[in-house]
Amino acid sequence: MHSIPTLLILIFFGLLSACQKPPMQEKIHTYLALGDSYTIGESVDPALRWPVLWQKALVQAGMNIAPPTIIAKTGWTTDELQTALEKATLTPPYDRVSLLIGVNNQYRGRSPEEYRLEFRTLVAQAIQYAGQQPNHVLVLSIPDWGVTPFAAGRDRVKIALEIDAFNRINQEETQKAGAVYVDITAISREPKPEFIATDGLHPSGVMYAAWVEKIMNQLPLSSWK
Repeated sequence: MHSIPTLLILIFFGLLSACQKPPMQEKIHTYLALGDSYTIGESVDPALRWPVLWQKALVQAGMNIAPPTIIAKTGWTTDELQTALEKATLTPPYDRVSLLIGVNNQYRGRSPEEYRLEFRTLVAQAIQYAGQQPNHVLVLSIPDWGVTPFAAGRDRVKIALEIDAFNRINQEETQKAGAVYVDITAISREPKPEFIATDGLHPSGVMYAAWVEKIMNQLPLSSWK
């Protein structure tokens, strides 16, 4: 039998243990990726899409973040992405939101003025999805498809100038909204065969990895907290 003091000690620690809260589980962050063929990773393995590579890089950097929810389709313009978002079933707020859109506006000859208005709406929507935290929204510049084999015989200079004009717009609107902007266009213009997917048009997983490396260098995990 236990002595009276021993019983009191056991009772005390029993009550103390009962009052203690269970350890808090680490939050699992969420990520929503919005875009077109560059976000869905046309012609690459799904594991090599840049949003997937970025999520993995964030995990390696110490963030507990789930694989991305991707709303993107090859060929989408800004208005088509907006239409898709109106129909999508999403569960905001998301801890991270990325946006890369506009190449098909340029490819189809849409006007820069139209692009500005529609892109501005999409940035605002992305910020709303991020719980009204602009600094949790990442916008990437449009790559230059004019340097790819697919563009052979086309006016590559004209394509580059138009891509630059669209990128000036998306950078201006991103900065006005207070979101984060990373320019990956220069990487897309590097003459490296390994940067091009087998279709001769879209980025390979190697190029996507280079984008993610730049994102992580420009935006270390500590800058998002």
